[in-house]
Order: sequence, then structure tokens, then C-alpha cells
Amino acid sequence: MVGLQPMKTPPSVGIKMASAGMAACFADLITFPLDTAKVRLQVQGEQISSQGIIRYRGVFSTIFTMARTEGPRSLYSGLVAGLQRQACFASIRIGLYDSVKDIYANGAETVGLGTRILAGGTTGALSVLVAQPTDVVKVRFQAHNRLHEGAKCRYSGTMQAYRTIWYTEGVRGLWKGTLPNVTRNAIVNCGELVTYDIIKESILKYNIMTDNTPCHFASAFGAGFCATVVASPVDVVKTRYMNSEPGYYRGALDCATRMYKQEGVMAFYKGYKQTNPSWVWCRSSPGATPCHLHQNNPLKPFNLFFSSVDVNKLGGGLAV
Repeated sequence: MVGLQPMKTPPSVGIKMASAGMAACFADLITFPLDTAKVRLQVQGEQISSQGIIRYRGVFSTIFTMARTEGPRSLYSGLVAGLQRQACFASIRIGLYDSVKDIYANGAETVGLGTRILAGGTTGALSVLVAQPTDVVKVRFQAHNRLHEGAKCRYSGTMQAYRTIWYTEGVRGLWKGTLPNVTRNAIVNCGELVTYDIIKESILKYNIMTDNTPCHFASAFGAGFCATVVASPVDVVKTRYMNSEPGYYRGALDCATRMYKQEGVMAFYKGYKQTNPSWVWCRSSPGATPCHLHQNNPLKPFNLFFSSVDVNKLGGGLAV
């Protein structure tokens, strides 16, 4: 058969990181409008409090409303920062997961649930610390509503946004919301990567499927669903806090407290409550699937691509 063949040797850590980053960027290009809609729904509670207007009532309704009133380009506002985030974030979160898991396992033949959770939490927290400035800029671009805040955006471009935040808010501005983001991504990483391992092993154990692409696809969808359900409350707090003006909240805990008092418990599930689980399935699951397939698909297109390149000639950035 002509085409991509399975790799004879396991990919190196550098290749895993590069392929994870590419897979995540590819997924982000497809699902970014859904992510933008989620951000608008999450910050809408603050606008309702001040303006008394409910503009968005669901993920798909939000997408159509934005495209009609602000233009289709508004759905991809913040895309550059989003791709920068995925290149940093996913390469560490997913690309290093197996290596960190092996380190914590210390050569054990069977890897326990606790080891997997610890590895997932470690790579999730580390990825946030590295990619946090890109997430702050991405969220602020996505949350900007031209109809409510005037035609002029807070920032003219991605790099100008980094510079403006640096000069006006300092280092703390670029890493604003790090604690809730670390918490959120530790939960997501544990929920997604650990659940993925468990679902996949259960499928293989009970001979429901063989170890092939449909098995990995089903495992990734299940993992994305579980991760979003458990992480949604922290995600809403993270988004609102990162998007807020300096001094609006005393901290992430103050943000969460005020949300609860003013909007109730369901405010923590803004972005998927109004459309049942459509946000869960349409944003997280497709986004997670390519990232998991890059590691397990027997064809491994991303890994094969990087395996054919001498990474040492790429400036050493991918060499490990």
C-alpha cells in the first residue's frame, strides 16, 4: 500500500511536542468561532448587570448574531494569539505527558491512576505558566464587543496588545488569571488525558474495538466531554478575570464570589448550559481529538513529517 506507514521507532520528545502543537493549531483553526462564542457567553453576565440586555442565548445563536452584526471576521478575533497559545500550550501539555508519566512511574510496568493524574496536572500547570500571556491577549480580543464598546478595539494588533499590557499593567497583567488558569488546565489535563487513557484501555480490554483510529477517536471525544464538564466553572472565572480592567476584581476568588452572588450557580456554566451539551461536543471534543490522534494514529502524519526533517537544522528548537 502506497502512503504513510507506521513508524518503526517511537517518536522523540521533540517530535511529539512539535506534532502536538501542529495538531492543536489545526484544531483551533476549525473550532475558533466556537471558542469565541463561548467567551462572549461567559462575559455576558457582566454586561447584563450594567446594561440589562441579553444579546446571546446559546453557542450557535451567538455565532450567527456576531456574524450578522459584527461581520464574520469577528468570529476569528484573537486567532493569532490563539495559535501562539496552542503552539506553546499543547506542545507542553500533550507532547510532554507521556515523558512525565514515565518519569513518575519510575520504570513500573503498570501505571496507576494516581501517577497519571499527577503527570496530567504537572504538564497542564507547566503549559499554562508558559502560555499565559497569549491566553490573556486571545481572551481580550474575543471578548471585545464592537457594538457595546464602540468601533475602536482595545488593541490594534496582537503584538501591540502585548506591549500595551506590559506598559500599562506590567508583568502581572500578562500573567493575569494564572492561578485559575492553572487550576482549570490541571483539571482539564487530568480529566482529558487520564480519561482518555481509561476509556481507551477499557475499549481494548472488553474488545469493543481494536487499537485503531476509530478507537482513538471515540476515546478522544469521551475525554473532551468529561474534561469540559468538570472544568467549566473555573473556565468562566478565568475568562472574566483575565478580561477585566485593572482593579475591577480584587482577585479570582472575588470574581467567583461576585458571580455567585449576582448571577447564581449556573453562571459558572455559561457557554454550554443554554445549548445543552452542544458546546461540550462541538468545541472541546473536536479540539481534543486531533491532539490525541497525533500520538496514537498508526499513520501518525504529523510525527512522520517531523521524523523526515533533521530537527537539528531547524535551529535546535525541536531537538531534545
